[in-house]
Amino acid sequence: MNRTRRPGSNTSRPRTRRPSHEFTLPTSRTEALPAVAAFAELDLPEKMQAALRTEGVTVPFPIQAATLPNSLAGRDVLGRGRTGSGKTLAFGLPLLARLDGRRAEPRQPLALVLVPTRELAQQVTDALTPYARALRLRAATVVGGMSIGRQAAALRSGAEVVVATPGRLKDLIERGDCVLRQVEITVLDEADQMTDMGFLPQVTALLDQVRPDGQRMLFSATLDRNIDLLVRRYLHDPVVHSVDPSAGAVTTMEHHLLHVHDDDKRATATETAARDGRVIMFLDTKHAAERLAKHLLSMGVRASALHGGKSQPQRTRTLGQFKDGQVTVLVATNVAARGIHVDNIDLVVNFDPPADHKDYLHRGGRTARAGESGTVVTLVLPHQRRSMDRLMSDAGITPRTTRVRPGEEELSRITGARTPSGVPVTITVPAPEPQRRTGTSPAGSRSRGARGRRRSSRTSR
Repeated sequence: MNRTRRPGSNTSRPRTRRPSHEFTLPTSRTEALPAVAAFAELDLPEKMQAALRTEGVTVPFPIQAATLPNSLAGRDVLGRGRTGSGKTLAFGLPLLARLDGRRAEPRQPLALVLVPTRELAQQVTDALTPYARALRLRAATVVGGMSIGRQAAALRSGAEVVVATPGRLKDLIERGDCVLRQVEITVLDEADQMTDMGFLPQVTALLDQVRPDGQRMLFSATLDRNIDLLVRRYLHDPVVHSVDPSAGAVTTMEHHLLHVHDDDKRATATETAARDGRVIMFLDTKHAAERLAKHLLSMGVRASALHGGKSQPQRTRTLGQFKDGQVTVLVATNVAARGIHVDNIDLVVNFDPPADHKDYLHRGGRTARAGESGTVVTLVLPHQRRSMDRLMSDAGITPRTTRVRPGEEELSRITGARTPSGVPVTITVPAPEPQRRTGTSPAGSRSRGARGRRRSSRTSR
């Protein structure tokens, strides 16, 4: 096949400084197919084209336009782009199109999408469902915190596509409920977070089980040495495309560092939370998130906490309340920094500054999605100023820095802050559910010590 390189497709440079710890994107040896301007130009099944029209999807985002012709041709793909740049359809459409007319044997899926979090797994499944249904393809979502028996039953019934978090998929494989040897299309979505969460050994163990001659697609918002290992070990001459290279320095996003005194921090956050519109506030720990959410409720702000200490049904319910407007402020730990898409979030507040530049970029990725505008605000105490300046430099971002105090006009100008009503409100939340032991062996048996050693990894599946 004669493949023509699109001018500048792999040579464009970001306008912001590239962090020194990121590796250089590899150059494809085989020239990439040219980008497309519309989905109608692609060789997609007619039923999928009809589903795209029904969903109102006609013009591809840049990462879709560049990678789809190549992924449909079976090429490996390495895509870098911030969340909200259209990565799900960039890998999902070719994956489904290439399976059109196929049927999986029980327990033996044909395609695998690995993601780092439960919320992202559900979001990917929801995004692909209209197109999978159009082609009569079956998809199974495999995540922790939900019934492992139901997931095993779905795999035994046969599923062409499995969307999974690494830990739960490993459990099902060890139980004999899933076999990966027929998987010919594998996707790693948000690969950098999977490595940051310590899933790299599990991911490589899973990739070693899929067909070695299959297609691999890796999508990530940031690229570092761990991603470099995956690319060089598992991707063959990939088509490389990068959208929003700095992942956070988007032209539609503003970045503000708000210098505050210790005594003013909570009041500043409270007034910001009382603004019109949805807000996500990020804190370091689940206990701090719970405390702030309760405080905001007592001040008349419709807030709810989202963190890994809640059961999956609770997390799903809280996120649903945020999406439908019952909750206007989501007080979250980094569990919400990835894979959560909610329309019309124009403000993200780092109540606690993130640990590193990657966390900053992913938290900020909850706003300014799909070309919309947004603002990221970080509350910075005096002793945090130097470290925050270094973090922003690592992220390749030049923020606006302002000293603010509660009640000041400048705070309102930047965030829309206003005085809360002070009338307590109540948000109905699901009752806590007892923890279930799912087990990893066929018999579900495990010693108490082994359960304790694995508890931390299980809660993040």
